[in-house]
Amino acid sequence: MNILFVGDVFGSSGRHIVREHLPHVIETNAVDLLVINGENAAGGFGITPSLAEELFDLGAQVITTGNHIWDKREIFEYMTVSADSHVRGRRVLRPANYAVGTPGFGMYQGALPTGQEYAVINLQGRVFMSSCDDPFRKADELLSKITAKVILLDFHAEASSEKVALGWYLDGRVTAVLGTHTHIPTADQRILHEGTAYQTDVGMSGPYDSVIGVEKELVLNRFLTGMPGKFEAAKGNAKMCAALVECDGATGRASHIQRIMLGE
Repeated sequence: MNILFVGDVFGSSGRHIVREHLPHVIETNAVDLLVINGENAAGGFGITPSLAEELFDLGAQVITTGNHIWDKREIFEYMTVSADSHVRGRRVLRPANYAVGTPGFGMYQGALPTGQEYAVINLQGRVFMSSCDDPFRKADELLSKITAKVILLDFHAEASSEKVALGWYLDGRVTAVLGTHTHIPTADQRILHEGTAYQTDVGMSGPYDSVIGVEKELVLNRFLTGMPGKFEAAKGNAKMCAALVECDGATGRASHIQRIMLGE
């Protein structure tokens, strides 16, 4: 079974580059399951229902997010749906370790047309991030309820140490732990000892002539002057970053992970 996970789609340039390269990558690699992190799809900050629909139309089975999930208010109602797995809004996840009562869901379990069951978990880190519940204990709680063997976990976190720690903590219990949020692809993709595919950060699908997606002059001005200012998504040198994971559908154990970075 082949799983493709596309890193943080950032703004219009990110959506364009993903739309350009995704069909070829899916066909070439016989992708069975496509998961996209879309929390920055709307101008770099949040996601709207229409943009979620756009990503689903590209073939995504599940869309994960992170700390920018609430930046666009119109996503609230879209995600406040019943547990009906056929409703697309049910498959836009927010971090599962947000407070009880938060709109939406942090885990999705479904099946492919082949009958292959899978689950996707979305968690957020606590180091250098806004307050949320313990991602380690939340992972334990969710895994106790999941029956699928193939489990992908998007860990939206700032600190590399926290991401690495969760990878080792879940080694052998999930198919892949893939990091998002920092927008810089790391070169540490590997299969951990018990069969879990791991990468600290898959990287951003968006403009790399920028500071993690934002117009570089705006960020430089803040660093040089300390003055606040409105950030805007950059557009130059767009690249699609993703991770391709091969696993055994019967056991969920990963056998291979490959970094993908495709540009204009």
